[in-house]
Amino acid sequence: MNQDGADTSRRRFLTAATTVVGGVGAAFLAVPFISYWRPSAKAMAAGAPVEVDISQLEPGQLINVSWRGNPVWVFRRTEETVENLERLADQLRDPDSEQTQQPEYARNLHRSIKPDVMVLVGLCTHLGCSPLFRPDSRPQGMEREWFGGFFCPCHGSFFDLAGRVYTGVPAPLNLEVPPHYFIDDDTVLIGEEEGAA
Repeated sequence: MNQDGADTSRRRFLTAATTVVGGVGAAFLAVPFISYWRPSAKAMAAGAPVEVDISQLEPGQLINVSWRGNPVWVFRRTEETVENLERLADQLRDPDSEQTQQPEYARNLHRSIKPDVMVLVGLCTHLGCSPLFRPDSRPQGMEREWFGGFFCPCHGSFFDLAGRVYTGVPAPLNLEVPPHYFIDDDTVLIGEEEGAA
Protein backbone atom coordinates (compact mmCIF):
# COMPACT_ATOMS: atom_id res chain seq x y z
CA MET A 1 0.00 0.00 0.00
CA ASN A 2 2.86 2.32 0.77
CA GLN A 3 4.34 1.57 -2.64
CA ASP A 4 0.99 2.27 -4.40
CA GLY A 5 0.83 5.68 -2.74
CA ALA A 6 4.33 6.50 -3.96
CA ASP A 7 3.39 5.52 -7.53
CA THR A 8 0.32 7.76 -7.45
CA SER A 9 2.35 10.78 -6.30
CA ARG A 10 4.97 10.14 -8.92
CA ARG A 11 2.28 9.75 -11.60
CA ARG A 12 0.65 13.06 -10.58
CA PHE A 13 4.03 14.83 -10.59
CA LEU A 14 4.93 13.50 -14.05
CA THR A 15 1.50 14.40 -15.43
CA ALA A 16 1.72 17.95 -14.04
CA ALA A 17 5.30 18.39 -15.30
CA THR A 18 4.36 17.14 -18.78
CA THR A 19 1.34 19.49 -18.86
CA VAL A 20 3.47 22.50 -17.86
CA VAL A 21 6.23 21.70 -20.38
CA GLY A 22 3.62 21.06 -23.11
CA GLY A 23 1.82 24.34 -22.32
CA VAL A 24 5.05 26.34 -22.43
CA GLY A 25 6.00 24.65 -25.72
CA ALA A 26 2.56 25.41 -27.21
CA ALA A 27 2.88 29.06 -26.15
CA PHE A 28 6.30 29.36 -27.79
CA LEU A 29 4.92 27.71 -30.92
CA ALA A 30 1.90 30.09 -31.00
CA VAL A 31 3.92 33.34 -30.69
CA PRO A 32 5.04 33.47 -34.36
CA PHE A 33 1.50 32.81 -35.57
CA ILE A 34 -0.01 35.49 -33.34
CA SER A 35 2.65 38.05 -34.26
CA TYR A 36 2.02 37.26 -37.94
CA TRP A 37 -1.54 38.62 -37.59
CA ARG A 38 -0.36 41.87 -36.00
CA PRO A 39 0.61 44.60 -38.54
CA SER A 40 4.33 45.32 -38.78
CA ALA A 41 5.78 48.56 -37.45
CA LYS A 42 6.34 49.62 -41.06
CA ALA A 43 2.68 48.99 -41.92
CA MET A 44 1.48 50.87 -38.85
CA ALA A 45 3.79 53.79 -39.60
CA ALA A 46 2.64 53.95 -43.23
CA GLY A 47 -0.75 55.36 -42.25
CA ALA A 48 0.32 57.25 -39.15
CA PRO A 49 0.38 61.06 -39.16
CA VAL A 50 3.77 62.65 -39.79
CA GLU A 51 5.01 65.59 -37.71
CA VAL A 52 7.15 68.05 -39.70
CA ASP A 53 9.34 70.75 -38.17
CA ILE A 54 9.21 73.81 -40.47
CA SER A 55 11.14 76.18 -38.21
CA GLN A 56 14.17 76.11 -40.55
CA LEU A 57 12.13 76.20 -43.80
CA GLU A 58 13.25 79.29 -45.72
CA PRO A 59 11.01 81.19 -48.19
CA GLY A 60 11.32 79.46 -51.57
CA GLN A 61 12.44 76.16 -50.01
CA LEU A 62 10.61 72.84 -50.40
CA ILE A 63 11.05 69.77 -48.22
CA ASN A 64 9.86 66.29 -49.09
CA VAL A 65 8.44 63.92 -46.47
CA SER A 66 6.68 60.58 -46.77
CA TRP A 67 3.13 59.87 -45.64
CA ARG A 68 1.32 56.61 -46.46
CA GLY A 69 4.17 55.76 -48.81
CA ASN A 70 3.61 58.88 -50.92
CA PRO A 71 5.76 61.99 -51.25
CA VAL A 72 4.33 65.04 -49.50
CA TRP A 73 5.78 68.47 -50.19
CA VAL A 74 5.93 71.28 -47.67
CA PHE A 75 6.88 74.56 -49.34
CA ARG A 76 7.31 78.05 -47.88
CA ARG A 77 6.15 80.65 -50.38
CA THR A 78 7.56 84.14 -50.64
CA GLU A 79 5.25 87.18 -50.48
CA GLU A 80 5.79 87.64 -54.22
CA THR A 81 4.75 84.02 -54.87
CA VAL A 82 1.52 84.49 -52.91
CA GLU A 83 0.76 87.71 -54.84
CA ASN A 84 1.38 85.98 -58.21
CA LEU A 85 -1.14 83.21 -57.50
CA GLU A 86 -4.02 85.54 -58.35
CA ARG A 87 -2.50 86.46 -61.72
CA LEU A 88 -2.86 82.91 -63.11
CA ALA A 89 -6.60 82.32 -62.59
CA ASP A 90 -7.56 82.52 -66.28
CA GLN A 91 -4.95 79.87 -67.20
CA LEU A 92 -5.99 77.25 -64.62
CA ARG A 93 -8.55 74.44 -64.81
CA ASP A 94 -9.80 74.87 -61.21
CA PRO A 95 -8.37 78.17 -59.87
CA ASP A 96 -10.79 78.36 -56.92
CA SER A 97 -10.27 74.72 -55.83
CA GLU A 98 -13.93 73.79 -56.23
CA GLN A 99 -13.21 70.10 -56.86
CA THR A 100 -13.54 67.85 -53.83
CA GLN A 101 -10.05 66.33 -53.58
CA GLN A 102 -8.90 68.84 -50.98
CA PRO A 103 -10.10 69.65 -47.47
CA GLU A 104 -12.45 72.59 -46.94
CA TYR A 105 -9.66 74.72 -45.45
CA ALA A 106 -7.73 74.43 -48.75
CA ARG A 107 -10.51 75.86 -50.92
CA ASN A 108 -8.96 79.27 -51.24
CA LEU A 109 -6.57 81.11 -53.54
CA HIS A 110 -3.42 79.68 -51.97
CA ARG A 111 -4.94 76.22 -51.19
CA SER A 112 -3.53 76.20 -47.69
CA ILE A 113 -4.23 77.05 -44.07
CA LYS A 114 -1.47 79.64 -44.00
CA PRO A 115 -0.85 81.58 -47.24
CA ASP A 116 2.92 81.14 -47.03
CA VAL A 117 3.01 77.38 -46.26
CA MET A 118 1.82 74.91 -48.86
CA VAL A 119 1.32 71.17 -48.17
CA LEU A 120 0.70 68.91 -51.19
CA VAL A 121 0.81 65.23 -52.09
CA GLY A 122 3.58 65.09 -54.69
CA LEU A 123 1.77 62.88 -57.22
CA CYS A 124 0.35 64.03 -60.55
CA THR A 125 -3.42 63.59 -60.72
CA HIS A 126 -3.12 62.14 -64.23
CA LEU A 127 -1.31 58.82 -63.72
CA GLY A 128 0.53 59.27 -60.41
CA CYS A 129 4.01 60.30 -61.56
CA SER A 130 5.90 62.64 -59.26
CA PRO A 131 6.21 66.13 -60.80
CA LEU A 132 9.46 68.07 -60.70
CA PHE A 133 9.77 71.22 -58.61
CA ARG A 134 10.52 74.18 -60.88
CA PRO A 135 10.43 77.28 -58.65
CA ASP A 136 12.07 79.56 -61.22
CA SER A 137 12.95 78.01 -64.56
CA ARG A 138 10.21 77.61 -67.14
CA PRO A 139 9.81 73.95 -68.15
CA GLN A 140 10.41 73.12 -71.79
CA GLY A 141 7.14 73.23 -73.72
CA MET A 142 5.53 75.73 -71.33
CA GLU A 143 4.38 78.66 -73.46
CA ARG A 144 2.19 80.43 -70.90
CA GLU A 145 2.91 82.71 -67.96
CA TRP A 146 5.08 80.92 -65.40
CA PHE A 147 5.80 82.08 -61.86
CA GLY A 148 7.22 78.75 -60.78
CA GLY A 149 5.51 75.49 -59.99
CA PHE A 150 5.63 71.81 -60.82
CA PHE A 151 6.11 70.00 -64.12
CA CYS A 152 5.20 66.33 -64.64
CA PRO A 153 7.74 64.87 -67.09
CA CYS A 154 5.65 61.74 -67.75
CA HIS A 155 2.91 63.40 -69.82
CA GLY A 156 3.56 67.14 -69.62
CA SER A 157 1.16 68.48 -66.98
CA PHE A 158 1.95 71.83 -65.32
CA PHE A 159 0.91 73.03 -61.85
CA ASP A 160 1.45 76.41 -60.18
CA LEU A 161 2.95 76.94 -56.71
CA ALA A 162 -0.43 76.24 -55.12
CA GLY A 163 -0.64 72.89 -56.94
CA ARG A 164 -3.37 74.15 -59.29
CA VAL A 165 -3.35 72.51 -62.71
CA TYR A 166 -3.10 74.53 -65.92
CA THR A 167 -5.71 74.08 -68.65
CA GLY A 168 -4.93 71.98 -71.73
CA VAL A 169 -2.78 69.36 -69.97
CA PRO A 170 -3.54 65.67 -69.22
CA ALA A 171 -3.93 66.08 -65.43
CA PRO A 172 -7.64 66.51 -64.66
CA LEU A 173 -7.36 67.88 -61.11
CA ASN A 174 -5.22 70.08 -58.90
CA LEU A 175 -2.60 68.30 -56.82
CA GLU A 176 -4.12 66.80 -53.68
CA VAL A 177 -3.91 68.64 -50.37
CA PRO A 178 -3.58 66.02 -47.61
CA PRO A 179 -5.32 66.43 -44.27
CA HIS A 180 -3.07 68.47 -42.01
CA TYR A 181 -2.98 71.14 -39.32
CA PHE A 182 -0.47 73.27 -37.46
CA ILE A 183 0.36 72.06 -33.96
CA ASP A 184 2.17 75.38 -33.48
CA ASP A 185 3.86 77.98 -35.73
CA ASP A 186 6.82 75.68 -36.40
CA THR A 187 5.18 72.25 -36.61
CA VAL A 188 2.68 70.82 -39.08
CA LEU A 189 1.02 67.42 -38.60
CA ILE A 190 0.32 65.72 -41.94
CA GLY A 191 -2.30 62.98 -42.09
CA GLU A 192 -4.81 64.25 -39.57
CA GLU A 193 -7.17 67.20 -39.32
CA GLU A 194 -7.34 69.32 -36.20
CA GLY A 195 -9.64 67.83 -33.57
CA ALA A 196 -9.84 64.45 -35.35
CA ALA A 197 -7.81 62.50 -32.76
